[in-house]
Amino acid sequence: MSLPNHGANAHHLYEILHMKMPEKVIDFSENVNPLGPPAFVKERWESYEDLITKYPDPHGEPFLSAAANYHNAHVKNVMVGNGAAEIFASLAKRYENKRAILIHPTFSEYATTLAPYHVYIKEIIAKQGLPLDELFDEIEFAEVIYICRPNNPTGYLAPLEEIIQIATYAKRYKCEVILDEAFLDFIDERESFIPYLNKFPNVIVVRSMTKMYAIPGLRLGYAITSESIVNETRSKMPHWNSNAIATTIGAACLQEEEYRLRAISYAKEMREQFSTFLEKWNCVVLPSRTNFLCFQLPVPTKSSEFFLSLLAKGCVLRHTENFKGLDGKWFRVGMKEKSQMGYLRKEMTAWFEGNLSS
Repeated sequence: MSLPNHGANAHHLYEILHMKMPEKVIDFSENVNPLGPPAFVKERWESYEDLITKYPDPHGEPFLSAAANYHNAHVKNVMVGNGAAEIFASLAKRYENKRAILIHPTFSEYATTLAPYHVYIKEIIAKQGLPLDELFDEIEFAEVIYICRPNNPTGYLAPLEEIIQIATYAKRYKCEVILDEAFLDFIDERESFIPYLNKFPNVIVVRSMTKMYAIPGLRLGYAITSESIVNETRSKMPHWNSNAIATTIGAACLQEEEYRLRAISYAKEMREQFSTFLEKWNCVVLPSRTNFLCFQLPVPTKSSEFFLSLLAKGCVLRHTENFKGLDGKWFRVGMKEKSQMGYLRKEMTAWFEGNLSS
């Protein structure tokens, strides 16, 4: 049975499994900021009404300029997308009938967007750490390498020095690097590769606004790269591909530094608490730097039973059936409100006591 390839939209999971959906469901499979959008979104909501009757700016203003200013980049090096997903889909055409490197386990959208263009994909498995020697061997024969940093679903943050090494080597062999920084907001902007882009026209940094700022329904993402790549990619995107409400709210979100720091602190607190809880029950926990954790039961053969039991209790974890290298034996949990994390620990404790105790 094929489970959904993404988190969120929990009702699809219950439908596929022919399970009755409980009245109370907490979706730990999605990983946006549990604190909700910045307060100004609700406070100014009525002011966005006039935007509905006007065509949006075709390049994504005012967000385009706001993102450029935020990263000290030129607007010519920035492109706005209907979520990061549209940017990945638009970039994929560049590699038609060429060779790409994917480091698994990682975000499934990379392979999905490449599939229609008959891209040969070299798959490398590495749960933690980047196998640099193996990557260098493959880069010589590839047109692009995708790197998710911090990685989804593991939360692993590859050292910036290693990304610079990869970008340098890839540049020598005319290989592009697509660097997905969708969750970097939860760490520190000083970890971003964006300040190095002037030296690496072969690198494309993709960012998402939906994770940190809890606005996935608005669909807003962007990429920063060389002007030539921006122009070529934009030419393949639909006109008016970003809506006026999203770009207006997105521009204001980038000014919410106090909100962002509070979200980072909260995610860290919840992550550490939940990690301690899992380790108490002898689960294997991968070290994460973002707002989710990836773990494995001490008895992996009970993974399916555990997953279904929690679903029955209204706790939706992110399965890993479609993550190569994890193969359904691991789970990803997005951090939520304190009461919701408490409910999850309660239901997991009940299952652990009934199934793991000697």
